[in-house]
Amino acid sequence: LVLELNQVIIPTYGTVQDQQNLHTPEWVDFDDKPDSLFFSDGQRRIDFVLVYEDESKKMTHKRSDRKKQKRKRQVYESNLINNGLQLEATRSVLDEKLIFVKVHAPWEVLCTYAEVMHIKLPLQPNDLKIRDSAFNWFSELFRVDENIIKPEQEFFTAPFQKEHLSNFYIQDKDTFFNPATRSRIVHFILSRVEYATKNNVKKFGINKLLDTGIYKAAFPLHDSGFRHLSTDPSCPSERYLLYREWAHPKNIFKLQPLDFIRKYYGEKIGIYFAWLGFYTNMLIVAAVVGVGCFLYGCLTKDNCTWSQEVCDPNIGGNIIMCPQCDKVCTYWNLTITCESSKKLCIFDSFGTLVFAVFMGIWVTLFLEFWKRRQAELEYEWDTVEYLEQEEQVRPEYEAQCTHVVMNEITQQEEHVPYTACGKCMRMTFCTSAVFFWILLIIASVIGIIVYRLSVFLVFSATLSQHISGTEAIRKYLTPQTATSVTASLISFIVIMILNVVYEKVAILITDFELPRTQTDYENSLTTKMFLFQFVNYYSSCFYIAFFKGKFVGHPGNPVYWLGKYRNEECDPGGCLLELTTQLAIIVGGKAIWNNIQEVLLPWVKNLIGRYCAAARSEKVVPRWEQDYHLQPIGKLGLFYEYLEMVIQFGFVTLFVASFPLAPLLALINNMLEIRLDAWKLTTQFRRMVPQKAQDIGAWQPIMQGIAILAVVTNAMIIAFTSDMIPRLVYYWSFSVPPYGSHSSHTMKGYINSTLSVFNISDFKNASKPFSPWYGNQMTCRQVYRDFRYPPGHQHQYEHNIYYWHVIAAKLAFIIVMEHVTYFVKFIISYVIPDVSQKTKSMVKREKYLTQKLLHENDLKVVKKNMGKIADKIIKGVDSTFRPKAE
Repeated sequence: LVLELNQVIIPTYGTVQDQQNLHTPEWVDFDDKPDSLFFSDGQRRIDFVLVYEDESKKMTHKRSDRKKQKRKRQVYESNLINNGLQLEATRSVLDEKLIFVKVHAPWEVLCTYAEVMHIKLPLQPNDLKIRDSAFNWFSELFRVDENIIKPEQEFFTAPFQKEHLSNFYIQDKDTFFNPATRSRIVHFILSRVEYATKNNVKKFGINKLLDTGIYKAAFPLHDSGFRHLSTDPSCPSERYLLYREWAHPKNIFKLQPLDFIRKYYGEKIGIYFAWLGFYTNMLIVAAVVGVGCFLYGCLTKDNCTWSQEVCDPNIGGNIIMCPQCDKVCTYWNLTITCESSKKLCIFDSFGTLVFAVFMGIWVTLFLEFWKRRQAELEYEWDTVEYLEQEEQVRPEYEAQCTHVVMNEITQQEEHVPYTACGKCMRMTFCTSAVFFWILLIIASVIGIIVYRLSVFLVFSATLSQHISGTEAIRKYLTPQTATSVTASLISFIVIMILNVVYEKVAILITDFELPRTQTDYENSLTTKMFLFQFVNYYSSCFYIAFFKGKFVGHPGNPVYWLGKYRNEECDPGGCLLELTTQLAIIVGGKAIWNNIQEVLLPWVKNLIGRYCAAARSEKVVPRWEQDYHLQPIGKLGLFYEYLEMVIQFGFVTLFVASFPLAPLLALINNMLEIRLDAWKLTTQFRRMVPQKAQDIGAWQPIMQGIAILAVVTNAMIIAFTSDMIPRLVYYWSFSVPPYGSHSSHTMKGYINSTLSVFNISDFKNASKPFSPWYGNQMTCRQVYRDFRYPPGHQHQYEHNIYYWHVIAAKLAFIIVMEHVTYFVKFIISYVIPDVSQKTKSMVKREKYLTQKLLHENDLKVVKKNMGKIADKIIKGVDSTFRPKAE
């Protein structure tokens, strides 16, 4: 492919040294047609717009710098014209310093580059009959009215070849290449045309010119305003239709017009909204089951025996708990945790176990059915063989191709940017850099943990608790709660700051890595950014779920961090509630922050821009200038939209056992997200350069990895974070003889059985509380669920038989749940093929008919030519052997 590009494009490069030989754009005045998409002649369509500031009116640079910039721009535009593009320049209506250069690609240029880029184009209308689904009648209720947005006609397609031009379905040369394809071809040329040569190294591409400020913007045009139809009768006003039938909030319950989105914005944006819509639809099932489990917890919380014991003044009211920190903390009464224990009954119920197993199966169904849907879109949108035929080499990669190597397959020399050793060195450096920054994220998490340990002492001293106190605030504002909330807020702020830093770091590392194609570039960047985000977002949740309160020792012998900070214990209500709080703050704060960053900021910027423009002038503004004042989409396009949704997908699946309402909140968020993203694209941003995409790229294996990890995390949350296993062990084994005294299985006595006893006289001086002891009791109970022999026993304060039964039950539960869930996932993956039989048949049928069509057309041409030759031969034979007339 590189050799082919060199043969087709490179010879047209050339830095013209003589100023007199430069080709310049045609200069015209604005014709007062604000919705026109054509040059001043009304015939040539505007395929791209370049914007620059007149160098003679720039005041920010030295004169010599302005001359260099002008020279590079003039050479670039001249080389664009040498490549066959047609340019027309117009001065801005609102700002005389701005110049708009409109770019048009003639028919010959489009045909040439369509063949170079292997773009698939229509051969003939698709005559395959597609069976209607049995659910079509139901989906019709939510579809866009076909009288407003007409369904696209289906075609058999094939990679374009100029020599087979007659075989393609060309009814009108002006419409054969649609606007999205035209813009893609022009952007391909703009990315590869040279503007300077320095030290025998060619400098080329619109991206570098934009980065250096020679051009201020480069974009394809929207075809109309989003509020009104275009005044040009030849314009289909697709942007207006998209806003009205897709982006408007009234369509929140409607299905998306995916084919129309793909036609206007290209396959890359189309596949994103197809995936987001599919994910949102699948969340409906998960949300319904999650709400059912939550309601089950609400209905059964009043029958929660262990919670009733905590709240009972005769049981929980007589249980005195040991201090939770050294010296400044005091003794407290178990009834303080009454409210949190009631809440815990909602989330820590049997329904949570059912829901965790269900979500392990749901995520598999989601991924498998998405593969099938993706295969259908690949067929419908002609991207089945895209990566093999159409993927182009990145200009940045081509510019560094200075090494010559032998291709093992073709046995021909080809140019690459680095040797095998050089590539190995780059990969080693990039991998080391990624791990270094991940370690920095972990260091920030450890810093938050140290904050939690140190500030807990402050809150314990400030929010003093007394056994005889009855303040209402004590029920909600415990030292643990205050520490958890403030630490979560600080963690969220640190996460947002680190995101900004790591974005730049990931881009720098990926640029240095120098991937060959845009798909390789995005996949590499996606992997790095997700690793950063994964550690950044999930590390605090993993700490609370699996480490906090697990290694704390016991009151007489606590475990210390760094030799001075006593290890953190769970909130008296349990770490499960704290995990839910952490998730709510991070997910909620992240959603609000993203909406401010993605929607509110562009809207405010555009509002200020429109206000300033209106204050300066009341003149008629052309379409290209209206689009220029919109916000640029950015180099990474929809990368952050994917990242936001996949991070949410992780929260929904990895920690769903702690919060069954997570799928419902995600569903509500995504229904709004689809319309907000659509509104943002159609109203606030310039039109993106349409790009091809076969699938969602590296996000697919990332989600598969999350799905596998989710089974483990949810099993461990139920086993180690919740109290479900200790309760079951007590119910079936320790409530009845020989360990218990009840005649039948019951939960009565669970609380008294699980809180170990400690003699206050065994406190060490370093941890003995300052506050005096009230009452006649000489023992206190351990805060968290622990199972140790009481004081006076020959093995006092060592783990008892109950502890080992619980550990064995937890390990057995994890093994059984994981194996059962993974087995079901494997069966589902095996039973559901990645590509449906219908799609396979359609792909094969299209290939067969396409080959047959091309073959028959070639045969017709051969027969036609051979027929003429045969007629001539026959005539020649007849004239030779015909008897002479007498």
